[in-house]
Amino acid sequence: MTAELRILALETTGLSGTVAALVGDRVLTTLDLAAGRRSAQSLVPGIAELCRDVGWQIADVQLVAVTAGPGSFTGLRVGVTTAKTLAYATGAVVLAVDTLAVIAAQAPPPIVDVWATFDAQRGELFVARSERRDPNDPLAWETTAQARIVDAATWFAGLAPAAAVTGPPLARWQDSLPAETTIVAEEFRHPHAATVGRLAWRMHQAGVRHDLWTLTPNYLRASAAEEKLIANKTQAGGKS
Repeated sequence: MTAELRILALETTGLSGTVAALVGDRVLTTLDLAAGRRSAQSLVPGIAELCRDVGWQIADVQLVAVTAGPGSFTGLRVGVTTAKTLAYATGAVVLAVDTLAVIAAQAPPPIVDVWATFDAQRGELFVARSERRDPNDPLAWETTAQARIVDAATWFAGLAPAAAVTGPPLARWQDSLPAETTIVAEEFRHPHAATVGRLAWRMHQAGVRHDLWTLTPNYLRASAAEEKLIANKTQAGGKS
């Protein structure tokens, strides 16, 4: 399985998402999942439609690529679970791609250094920094500051002069950015399945493999329910 690798790519980080079919790093077609519906309701029908469009049976897929976070708890859980189920059923390889790496890789030239962002709710952001390693290779990026959670208002206000920023949250926060900030155009800010598939193909060519049984979403934080449970346990433990 080399350049002719048949890839099904899933991107469900948010409330909706996209799916894509690729052969190697060549994108055959993409499909936007139904707007306004949770990924759980639209993902499987979307995959079926995509496969019909390219003339594939699901058993033809050799690699299932999926964004594994950070992002929406529900979207990530649905995407990763679906990817693992398909890989198990078909014998395909499954590879998880970092959401913020996908967003960064979509930044167009001449940007060579960019902060990728994603909404972490509660006025917070997931952020990570990446640098372009080859000006002639649009996907040759390296993460130089690992993903973390920050207070959005404080982080935007403290950006270095002329920093470049991308990601879905900019639609809300754009007016809060310093005047010198380079803002990536809106059409490049949302993670897309085509980029997920192309990055996964590169990972596969480099020998990267993820274990079907241990692969889990990278939520980067506990859910609200888990945080509440921890707080209750802490409170109960402090009582005498």
